[in-house]
Amino acid sequence: MNIVRENLDDLTSLLKVTVGEADYNDAVDKTLRQYKKKANIPGFRPGMVPMGIINKMYRRSVVAEEAYKMASNACFDYLEKEKINHIGDLLPSDRQQPLDFENNTEHEFVFEFGVSPEVKIELSAKDKLTHYTIEVSEQMREGYRKSFLGKFGRLVDVEKVEGEEALTVTLDSEAMKVEEAYVGLVSMGEEERKPFLGKKVGDQMDVNINELYKNPAQRAAILHVKEEELAGIAPEFKLTITKIRKFAEPELNEEFFKMAFPEGNVKDEKELDAWIDAQISKDLARESDYLFLLEMRDMLVKKANLTLPEAFLKRWLYTINEGKFSMEDIEKDFAGFVEMMKWNIIQKHYIQTLELNVTKEEALEEAKALTRMQFAQYGMGTVADDMLANYANSILENKEESRKIYEKLYERKVVEALTPMIKVSEKSVSVEEFGKLTEKYRG
Repeated sequence: MNIVRENLDDLTSLLKVTVGEADYNDAVDKTLRQYKKKANIPGFRPGMVPMGIINKMYRRSVVAEEAYKMASNACFDYLEKEKINHIGDLLPSDRQQPLDFENNTEHEFVFEFGVSPEVKIELSAKDKLTHYTIEVSEQMREGYRKSFLGKFGRLVDVEKVEGEEALTVTLDSEAMKVEEAYVGLVSMGEEERKPFLGKKVGDQMDVNINELYKNPAQRAAILHVKEEELAGIAPEFKLTITKIRKFAEPELNEEFFKMAFPEGNVKDEKELDAWIDAQISKDLARESDYLFLLEMRDMLVKKANLTLPEAFLKRWLYTINEGKFSMEDIEKDFAGFVEMMKWNIIQKHYIQTLELNVTKEEALEEAKALTRMQFAQYGMGTVADDMLANYANSILENKEESRKIYEKLYERKVVEALTPMIKVSEKSVSVEEFGKLTEKYRG
């Protein structure tokens, strides 16, 4: 087997691989013997078909398959052995000449690949970036406090409707009567709530159930019927309020703090306020760090000034997507893809040159952090360690999710490694100011 590399002018290279009979003959014979065992041809018992017939029927196609497979594998081995950085996958070249597997014993396959550009970036204190710290606002504190205390609160009876109460009502019409129906004002808009404001227990009002709840599922729930039964129900009802309840935050006493913070790290309201600020700051820090990563990415991509084999990449994208996207579709998002590819090349360069590595333990901790966030969204602030580990391991067992976690960690390590090489200034900004800074990165 012989491999020759030929560099082209459009940042691509050809690999011409000549495969001879001595290279593929053993593999072909092995495959044909397997065909012989399984062949089901009229006039012959299974496994007893003469090899001459098997050769006549299948040898040409098997030679083509095995020779191509060997040529392709040889190319990948060549790229690895020669330490050639390439972009995308190998593609059959349009310079491929017709192959005659019937009469020839040597076959030349021609593959094309995109050449990865060399990364040359010099970093110094002249390269400047700003890391922003987002200030915690009173509105954030109030929102977080309300959400947190809401997990420990309860509903209490109140005299009248003021805005976000939960109502128990009776709905009455000539055709039906529904008792103990639930009307939650918290899920309604300001205009929808207006007719209820100021009402007390015992007050009545006429309502159109179709206007009160636009969603059929909600209408069916409040009327205690199935959705398919709604069509036969007149929407006009007389509504009588039988109970008005409002959410009340828990009393911040010793019992509450023991229940909410069993570790004993928060014991009074002052410490609660400090804890809330710390939690908000953690969330804001993730936003700040992500913006810094984007700024670092843009700076490095600009300094590297890489040129990519764009024509090849477009063909590659079209080929690997197997016709799911037209060339016009690929063209629309191609500029963003090129920027992402440049960043990937830069990351790969630093991962290799700085010998960065992500351990299984680091990936597991990241998966645990992701799991904690997911549980927190469902109101579960504390999760047992064994449950957390089980969920984290299940995430890492998913190839796609595991890949995302490792990519995220490698990206973070690249940024962390390069940060000391440049000058970084710190600046505090309001959430509104931070929002303006991120506008250019919004899709």
